[in-house]
Amino acid sequence: MERNIFDDDHKAFRELARTFIEREIEPHHEQWEEDGQVSREVWLAAGKAGLLGTDVPEEFGGGGVEDYRYNAIITEELVRAGASGLGFPLQNDVVAPYLLRLANDEQKRRWLPGFCSGETITAIAMTEPGTGSDLQGIQTTAVRDGDDFILNGAKTFITNGIMSDLVIVVAKTDPDAGSKGFSLLVVERDMPGFERGRRLKKVGLKAQDTAELFFTDVRVPAANVLGELGSGFIYLMQNLPQERLSIAVGSAAGVEQALAVTAQYTKDRHAFGKPIGAFQNTRFELAEIATEAQIARVFVDRCLTEHVAGNLSVTDAAMAKWWTSDLLKRTVDRCVQLHGGYGYMLEYPIAKAFLDARVQSIFGGTNEIMKEIVGRSLFA
Repeated sequence: MERNIFDDDHKAFRELARTFIEREIEPHHEQWEEDGQVSREVWLAAGKAGLLGTDVPEEFGGGGVEDYRYNAIITEELVRAGASGLGFPLQNDVVAPYLLRLANDEQKRRWLPGFCSGETITAIAMTEPGTGSDLQGIQTTAVRDGDDFILNGAKTFITNGIMSDLVIVVAKTDPDAGSKGFSLLVVERDMPGFERGRRLKKVGLKAQDTAELFFTDVRVPAANVLGELGSGFIYLMQNLPQERLSIAVGSAAGVEQALAVTAQYTKDRHAFGKPIGAFQNTRFELAEIATEAQIARVFVDRCLTEHVAGNLSVTDAAMAKWWTSDLLKRTVDRCVQLHGGYGYMLEYPIAKAFLDARVQSIFGGTNEIMKEIVGRSLFA
């Protein structure tokens, strides 16, 4: 089915993104995987090309267009290229909404220009060593001390953790207030007591810097509190649907890309005197994958349309996240099998996709949590 959710401006933006990736990312990505992180130069280049902060007002250096479809295009093109090391979706899809909706005018003037230029790389620190999807179990604390907060705690699995210049930290500011005791504090690079731990060695996403962060008596000015004190948990719940939609967008694109490279491989690879695509089992496998890819595409595009209209529900975002990420895992596994022994070789894109796909059902809230959200909605 032809996609009908993009207009000519979106299509031109896709060409821009694709050209940028071909020129600025693909020649370097293998080296970045060895390094465990991308270069800062590619962030600056992305800012110059207009790929960061498309929905940030022009007065702060952004694109000035509030349309999530532009974010989705960037994610889809990165997936198409196998460029899994770039934290652009984290910056655009996850962090931007917090800064745009919660930052006051002074904070926006301080943070958004660098955000859009690529000079300021951002991260959000929710997960802790002893706390995964259970955000109410967060133990990091921020205690008021005059005009500052004293921040103590540790975070882990933080995307952009090594390179980040600005980190939104979820901390407990009132230990006796339950879910109303969490706030968001913005920690800036080089604040005394803010340290980065080791760059975590992951199964996949090897060029994406993921790190542990440590906060020891970090003095964070009250001017760096994002939004209202005690409303942090509410803000997280409000912004998680877009993060989960972002994962669904990447997962659906990943299914399509896995299908494309595998279909081509089965045309080129011969066994027993004919292309392996000529065997009925291969055709049946690809037929099933193609059908599921189409189902995923139609649902995700509908979710995109609903989100742009401001109507995407928490439940629908959870459905999209868990189903597409599970589908991606199943798809890349089947595609590796169709590649045979070559599917286990990292020089083949399907092997890298196999490794990169595994985390999709874990981050953004595990798929078990997504099913719990969907299940509870049935009895609301």
